[in-house]
Amino acid sequence: MDRMPSWIRQHVAALRALLVLTVVTGIIYPLVATGVAQALLNGKANGSPIGKDGETVGSALIGQSFTDADGNPVRKYFQSRPSAAGDGYDPTSTSASNLGPEDIIDVLPVPGAKDEEGNPDEGKQSLLTQVCARSKAVGALESVSGARPYCTPDGVGAVLKVFPDRAVSVNQACPVTPFVTEYQGLKVECAKPGEDYAAGRTVPVRGDAGTPAVPADAVTASGSGLDPHISVAYADLQAPRVAKERGLPLDKVKTLIDEHTTGRALGFMGEPAVNVLELNLALDGR
Repeated sequence: MDRMPSWIRQHVAALRALLVLTVVTGIIYPLVATGVAQALLNGKANGSPIGKDGETVGSALIGQSFTDADGNPVRKYFQSRPSAAGDGYDPTSTSASNLGPEDIIDVLPVPGAKDEEGNPDEGKQSLLTQVCARSKAVGALESVSGARPYCTPDGVGAVLKVFPDRAVSVNQACPVTPFVTEYQGLKVECAKPGEDYAAGRTVPVRGDAGTPAVPADAVTASGSGLDPHISVAYADLQAPRVAKERGLPLDKVKTLIDEHTTGRALGFMGEPAVNVLELNLALDGR
């Protein structure tokens, strides 16, 4: 070895270090970490699976939809928080919508137009319109008002583009009647799909809606898109519908909500929340 050139000795030493570190960090450490996790945190280490009749039906850590084949809510189940992860609650596509509070103008679909893949043009809803549409739908499902500030009665963002001689309700495609007839003496028109309104002054209109009956978590997705919980307020809103559909007393359903409500993390972080899958399985168990 002493007679080997220095550059060869350096490469041999580097190869030895590579092999040792590969064994330590690539084999020994993962085995030890996995063993400790399985011994001390078996359920959580395996993804906190939830079973029913001997089969895994979900995870306590990942939300899921409770809808029919057409995407409509199944009325006897509590509904989850909206998800922006893939097609919904997809762990491989966990993400938020990345839309912010200034995203308030829709891209209206142009009739007869097609996208780059040859599919019919569907336009693009702004975050505001998504919130408005969800609030309207939840309100209809739960038999309460779905009205919210800055939302039109038909469930889109109440936003005007104002020009010197006219105003346009940019999220309401013609021939719909605009949510207001005039703004500061200007006649309000419906929007023509494909027309460029960028030059106009953007004016969100708050309207006269008071405090929304539909909670915020019913109309907005979480940062991960995988949130398995809803707020206690959203669970309480859904309780009368679920009780009616299942023929159960309302107080029994609310008792189950209480039983599946988790407190604040460490006693002071966040808000109490209800695990939707666990609550729905408890209802099925009754």
